[in-house]
Amino acid sequence: MANTPIIYKTREEIELMRQSAQLVSKTLGLVAEHIEPGVTTLELDKLAEEFIRDNGGVPGFLGLYDFPNTLCMSPNAQVVHGIPTDIPLESGDIISVDCGVLMNGFYGDHAYTFAVGEVDPKIEKLLEVTKKSLYLGIEQCCVGNRIGDIGFAIQNYTEKHGYGVVKELVGHGLGRTMHEEPQVPNYGRRGRGKMLKNGMVLAIEPMINMGTAKIKQLSDGWTILTRDGKPSAHFEHDVAIVDGKPDILSTFDYIDAALAKKKVQA
Repeated sequence: MANTPIIYKTREEIELMRQSAQLVSKTLGLVAEHIEPGVTTLELDKLAEEFIRDNGGVPGFLGLYDFPNTLCMSPNAQVVHGIPTDIPLESGDIISVDCGVLMNGFYGDHAYTFAVGEVDPKIEKLLEVTKKSLYLGIEQCCVGNRIGDIGFAIQNYTEKHGYGVVKELVGHGLGRTMHEEPQVPNYGRRGRGKMLKNGMVLAIEPMINMGTAKIKQLSDGWTILTRDGKPSAHFEHDVAIVDGKPDILSTFDYIDAALAKKKVQA
């Protein structure tokens, strides 16, 4: 991938990608409605697959690199790439839900880490800081800046809170394939890396650990865990650079609406 050129998108292509990203957003909103203690990640995975297909998309992760499911479901100390199981979620858990959709020939790909029931305030803080770091990274997606500016913004903010920034896994370009150039690390130095230009579409996805930045992989060949067993948070948006500025193609609005409705019902 390192020698592959960056594929710049036209405005028309970016609008098609927005549709793909929005279907991911709606899928995550559906998941938000159903995440609660007692539900299994396999049940949520099945709901997501049906919803994506019913709305004219194809699950983007299912079969990609032989991944077996529609959603990557990564609870607690799992960072990313967790495989859904029949183990019920418990109050106090957190879970990263990463979803991909292929529609109109383009991929959407974004993620959100949910609290299940009542969560320890220290873990809530990890979620808040990680989510905020995503938007700080997005703010740097302006023509004339460089990839390192995005990573610096994320790393600087999260490390100030004492968290570990995963180095081995990075964000990426997005388009007709799930992973395109450029790679978008969540760490870096200002003014370094590839220049940001109009037509770039990036999946920016901070993966931030409560403790060490070090990770390990399970024998399933997929699941990534923190080395010290402490929780990890993961948030992701699809961002196009249009007219020199960031244009977020995905949204957390459907998630926010679902969570607000559940709070009222409670």
